[in-house]
Amino acid sequence: MTQIISCELAVIGAGLTGMAASMFAANRGIKTVQVGVTGEIIFASGFLDILGIHPISEKKPWLDPWAGMRKLIQDCPDHPYSRLTPEEIQSALEEYLAFVKDFGVPHYWEKTHNIEMITPQGTLKLTGCVPQTMKNAILALRKKPPGLFVDIKGLKGFSSHQIVDNLKETWPDIRSASIAFPDSTHLGEIYPEYMARSLEAGISRKKLAAIILPHVQNAKVVGIPAIMGIHRSLEVQADMESLIGARIFEIPTLPPSVPGLRLKEMFEEALPAKGIQQFLQQRVTSVLPELDNCFLLNIAGGNAQEQKIRCKGILLAAGRFFGKGLTADRKRIRESLFDLPVFQPVSRSNWYRMDFLDPKGHPIHQAGLEIDDNFRPVSASGIPVFSNLFAAGSILAHQDWIRQKCGSGLAIATAYGAVSSYVKLGF
Repeated sequence: MTQIISCELAVIGAGLTGMAASMFAANRGIKTVQVGVTGEIIFASGFLDILGIHPISEKKPWLDPWAGMRKLIQDCPDHPYSRLTPEEIQSALEEYLAFVKDFGVPHYWEKTHNIEMITPQGTLKLTGCVPQTMKNAILALRKKPPGLFVDIKGLKGFSSHQIVDNLKETWPDIRSASIAFPDSTHLGEIYPEYMARSLEAGISRKKLAAIILPHVQNAKVVGIPAIMGIHRSLEVQADMESLIGARIFEIPTLPPSVPGLRLKEMFEEALPAKGIQQFLQQRVTSVLPELDNCFLLNIAGGNAQEQKIRCKGILLAAGRFFGKGLTADRKRIRESLFDLPVFQPVSRSNWYRMDFLDPKGHPIHQAGLEIDDNFRPVSASGIPVFSNLFAAGSILAHQDWIRQKCGSGLAIATAYGAVSSYVKLGF
């Protein structure tokens, strides 16, 4: 017999937008069910971008993301950020960061301006906020103390030598070292998750510190791949610092990343503790609007029995193509569940510009759902398709979060806006 679960709000999606939406709903006492696949979130680098670039065509960076946001909203009134004030966006970020801190994933945020952080290639990137385990990198970039960068044999896509080569001109007193992770020589390729879980144990930290220590010499800071444990990362970092006698900071690795895994596992623990019922690694296969202005969702996936969810409202947070919120065929881009109208180029031939690296970006990256001021998807005439259907995150139109460097900020802020509208409209 198929089980029917009743709730107030169904959040469809388990990337950062879906997790943030579920968190905002839980904080407001909304009985919520979340359905989705968590694969996207493990690709997160840990950087929380608010707004870094505008206009895209000029690649103009903004040290002050709020000034950049005001200019963006002025120039692009259909951008999802325009549905919120900068004060509301800041409130959304503050609530999100307080929540993840309470559940063991604290971040470093200077609020009024973007900060420079080191990438795995040794380039510098402007971002809004980083995990606390990366804070020492921000401070070191400003003061330029003697530093050491360490890579690990068998870890692909991370070269301390390349990082030093790229930073040496502006930070001259830095060196590189390549080491073997303890008890890993038989593995060949080694993965960040394996090392992070290994460092949860004190004996592994002592072994790793003993390998790093001869390379430290006069270094005051040591940059390493992001492997300081999945849980209790600050505790792991502090123990390693005491063992080697220098400050440590993490640098993101190629995905799947440990900062992404930390968020994933934190949300999977924290949200149920806040009353959210999760059906992760499952998908909504169909949605049926009912006569009483509710929806009936069919969900399935993995080895789970097919179930139904009856809800008063839905928040679509499934992302674009990677999350399967949008799909594309030979003729057009479609929204996957309701076949909602999708803002997109007139024909497929206009999806991409002729130049792959065109500074203006490609029109397909502006495709998505158009919304009203309450984050409800609208028809071509601007009328909400359903009064109780909301959308947030990268599924929204008129934004290119990759080029604008606003992905996490957009996810969190629009999730906040959609949940706030659900409350305001009284569902």
